[in-house]
Amino acid sequence: MKFLDEAKVYIRSGDGGAGAVSFRREKFIEFGGPDGGDGGRGGDVWVEAVNGLNTLIDFRFQQHFKAQIGTHGMGRNRTGANGEHVTLKVPVGTQIFEEDNETLIVDLTKEGQRFRLAKGGNGGFGNTHFKSSTNQAPNWANPGLEGEEKTIWLRLKLIADAGLVGLPNAGKSTFLATVTRARPKIANYPFTTLHPNLGVATIDGREFVLADIPGLIEGAHEGVGIGDRFLGHVERTRVLLHLVSGVEEHVGKAYTTVKHELEAYGGGLIDKPEIVALSQIDVLDETELKKKAKELEKACGHKPFLISAATGKGMTDVLRALRDVIVNAGGGETALPDRSSRFAQDDDASEDDAG
Repeated sequence: MKFLDEAKVYIRSGDGGAGAVSFRREKFIEFGGPDGGDGGRGGDVWVEAVNGLNTLIDFRFQQHFKAQIGTHGMGRNRTGANGEHVTLKVPVGTQIFEEDNETLIVDLTKEGQRFRLAKGGNGGFGNTHFKSSTNQAPNWANPGLEGEEKTIWLRLKLIADAGLVGLPNAGKSTFLATVTRARPKIANYPFTTLHPNLGVATIDGREFVLADIPGLIEGAHEGVGIGDRFLGHVERTRVLLHLVSGVEEHVGKAYTTVKHELEAYGGGLIDKPEIVALSQIDVLDETELKKKAKELEKACGHKPFLISAATGKGMTDVLRALRDVIVNAGGGETALPDRSSRFAQDDDASEDDAG
């Protein structure tokens, strides 16, 4: 399954059916009078957040959605049928924007949340509706009202409790693969991660969702490398886990580079609670480890966790630290209800950096 987090679609609700002009023509009824029925109402266009989706890939293959028009009214006071509605199924966490891609229409953050994007046109009145004591035989009816049409943008921001950030090859995918059942692509070259990944971690009987995004490099906010377009997927998280690879020659600079990009992006990321960890410590000797841990502590202002996903060292401690921040923020568990899917994507679709 490929990953797509933004899509542009055209929607149109159904037109209302026209009212009918009809008169009774029955034997032995001298003054039949009007019997034209009303037109049916046009269908609406709705959007609904559903479980089991974590990409907008379906909207790559279908960009036009039109609801059914209402049926015209008929004689014998028969009202036309209403048009069928159209519902866009989107992942939880999808935002809907106007055509300018800036004006927010609705933010779907809970499973089952629905919103009407376009209202169908009302059906027209048949000539029976206009009968009165002074007009016994009206010979006109209303046309149905037109439906609404617009172009909208869908933008997905994954809902997760904790987000992983860091430079490429900081060990984010190895961390994700170790503590969850997600299976991102792991390789020893930069930008192995091309798409965000989600996984569900469990510690001491409590679950929380981790979101991993492609690595950031200096100038990402200006589009350098993959850029910062995926940072929106960690905007909703309650805490960030900032991984700095022990392989980096200058771990303090690596930390400040990512912090600068988070600040330049905005979205409140720089103000989120942060846990810093020096990863891949299994490749360092004791002297190097102490030196780099001290340098990273000076850069971030507090003592970092020392972890190795390969050996498991320090992993439990950092997971508990993440859990504590999430619980204290009032988010014991994420809003996503079904943990069994684990949100894992295939290697072709979700590729991640080296551990």
